[in-house]
Amino acid sequence: MADQDPVFQIQRVYLKEASLEQPNSPAILLEQEQPSVDIQLGVEASPAADGVYEVAVTATVQTKIKDKTVFLVEVKQAGIFEIRNLPEDQMGPIMGIACPQIVYPYLRGNVADLIQRAGFPPVHLAEINFQAMYEQQQAQAAGAVAQ
Repeated sequence: MADQDPVFQIQRVYLKEASLEQPNSPAILLEQEQPSVDIQLGVEASPAADGVYEVAVTATVQTKIKDKTVFLVEVKQAGIFEIRNLPEDQMGPIMGIACPQIVYPYLRGNVADLIQRAGFPPVHLAEINFQAMYEQQQAQAAGAVAQ
């Protein structure tokens, strides 16, 4: 009966994609104004093989002074997870909450490092409550279906 035991294992966590743009350098670097910072996060999950899933968390950080971009950073951190023998109703929360919580600290570190290597003070992404984020997405999806 061991073949039916639930399995949840991390196979690998890796940096899938990273980009940095400074379209208005060097002139923008001479500005004395404090830039505004906009941070967007996203989570996506997809099957990679039978019982194996890739879960990716993406962060986009854009700083601007007035309407000019100082820098734009986009980082996608992913993990490969083996998930087997779980009830179907648990798969959504596992891939929408548990997996992103494992991947996110790596994403935070890579975003701060990339921004600092570009010559800026690091931007430290706040802790994220992935359960609240998942529940909000589920409520939005249910609302869209009801309309």
